[in-house]
Amino acid sequence: MQLKLFNSMSRQEEPVFADKDETLRFYCCGPTVYAPAHIGNFRTFLLQDLFRRVIEATGLQTCHVRNVTDVDDKTIRGANENGESLSDFTAYWRAKFEADASELNCLPPHHAPSAVAHIPEQIALTEKLISKGLAYVADDHSVYYRISAFPDYGKLAGLNMEEMRPNADQRLNTSDEYDKESLNDFALWKAWKPEDGDFKWESPWGPGRPGWHLECSTMSMIYLGESFDLHSGGVDLKFPHHENEIAQSEGATGKPFVRHWFHINHLRVENQKMSKSLGNLYTLAEIKEWGFTPSELRYVLLSGHYRQPLNFSRESLTAAHSALQRIQKAAQNLGAESLSKSGSTTSIQSTRYSGVLQALCEDLNTPNALGKLHTALGNLEKEIKSNTLSEEDKPAEIAALESVCALLGVWPENKDNDASATVPDKILQLAEERLAAKTAKDWQKADALRDQIAAQGWQVKDSKHGYDLEKEKG
Repeated sequence: MQLKLFNSMSRQEEPVFADKDETLRFYCCGPTVYAPAHIGNFRTFLLQDLFRRVIEATGLQTCHVRNVTDVDDKTIRGANENGESLSDFTAYWRAKFEADASELNCLPPHHAPSAVAHIPEQIALTEKLISKGLAYVADDHSVYYRISAFPDYGKLAGLNMEEMRPNADQRLNTSDEYDKESLNDFALWKAWKPEDGDFKWESPWGPGRPGWHLECSTMSMIYLGESFDLHSGGVDLKFPHHENEIAQSEGATGKPFVRHWFHINHLRVENQKMSKSLGNLYTLAEIKEWGFTPSELRYVLLSGHYRQPLNFSRESLTAAHSALQRIQKAAQNLGAESLSKSGSTTSIQSTRYSGVLQALCEDLNTPNALGKLHTALGNLEKEIKSNTLSEEDKPAEIAALESVCALLGVWPENKDNDASATVPDKILQLAEERLAAKTAKDWQKADALRDQIAAQGWQVKDSKHGYDLEKEKG
């Protein structure tokens, strides 16, 4: 199988392939380490992780680079406010991000370069752009990219440069509040200001620090070469960040920068935009406080197609809990107390779950893939219930379950107090129907289903996971 993925540059689905040595080289814009990453950030990182798992399941090797932005306005402001060195301040938040990513079962990138560690190379790239007439030094000793000197500027975002005028689009690099020839030009090197405190680096143009866009161009080319296979990030980075990366990199090298661009759409919360003012920038720690697991959150964040906004809710976490417990119950019915996390994704094509990989190879269609998973689980449940699955076949079925969990990066937890491991299928089905009725606010149907469950000797109690089931005593 081969993954076909929408290319933001060509605006069509195209095969993803490795240009060199059967190793797909790809770069992901990483976190800015000044605060905890929220679940909207992690939607992007989790889909990039899924992309890597799918690529590796198809037989390719990968070289995955995800940078760390540890110098910019936000990190400097945070370090100054905390009275810490920049390195101590960012190291704390970097460790927090990496711990959260590990809990969410993200594969660690092969390289996770720090922007601060590569400032000399960023200065060298700036010098090269100045020498080619693509950049200039302003009166305050900042350095700007002259986008009028790069005819292809705007090709990723689909901009018509002839129609661009000052103030026509307030997204055009308005954070670069320095002297420059054109409002549209963007900073490569930002001259030191008193509010920056002690955080500055020497350069041929005076003390200062690199611009954010320059950091990613430099680090991606250091670790992946001047031209590489794929670049990914949130859809909000397409312009101006990725557009500026193209201008810097192709302007400096004269070579195509990236062949395939992979952008992930926004996360919404309860049908609202995520924002600090609404108080819905939820973190993994908060999701765990609600009683849900990192794997359940991962399941939710993977459940919508990456090219569409995904609406997050507590009800979606409850549904994810039920879905993962269905996998857990299937494993236990096969004789496995729990599933190993060392399943081989390369074997999935020979299992009943091959349709999951096939769906993911069709533009990373996660809704279809999860539908295929549950269809396969339904068939497995029927075989177990009818005793048509032999004991000799059960180890292979356990390995197949482990392979699909490894592909998706989700695993159910074996909780001693989780009723779904011991409840009869008929009772569990009624409880699921009642949960669906409650979610739809069909209270009359929900009450009727509760009474049916009680009539068969079980009590259903609402909980933070959705429901608990207990056998009535006596």
